[in-house]
Amino acid sequence: MTMSDPIADMLTRIRNASQRKHRTVSLPSSRLKVEIARILSEEGFIESFQVAETGKFPILKLKLRYTEDREPVITQLSRISKPGCRVYSKRKEISWVLQGMGISILTTPKGVMTGRQARRENVGGEVLCHVY
Repeated sequence: MTMSDPIADMLTRIRNASQRKHRTVSLPSSRLKVEIARILSEEGFIESFQVAETGKFPILKLKLRYTEDREPVITQLSRISKPGCRVYSKRKEISWVLQGMGISILTTPKGVMTGRQARRENVGGEVLCHVY
């Protein structure tokens, strides 16, 4: 079976691991997944990430972040643009997630960035997901 949406798989693995209160989650690596992990780390949703070059394929390992009373920092991960229905947004139309409490992750001509960064850089792009 081939995986048709690796980004949705990544988000589902993170969602499942945080609900089960796992410290880490491992998944197949790609450049786009590493960029999403970088943004999640910069925005404080995960503690850290690393790419392990074990065997034939690289593996992306994420260290999840929890509050002091062991509640996951990530409460919601939702895939917006899907392979069957791509969602693009112009700079002026990039939506705010939870009135600025959450983030949207976009792929733009200037690379993968948050909605806030895309507004600042004056670019639009494909809305990959919302995180809060």
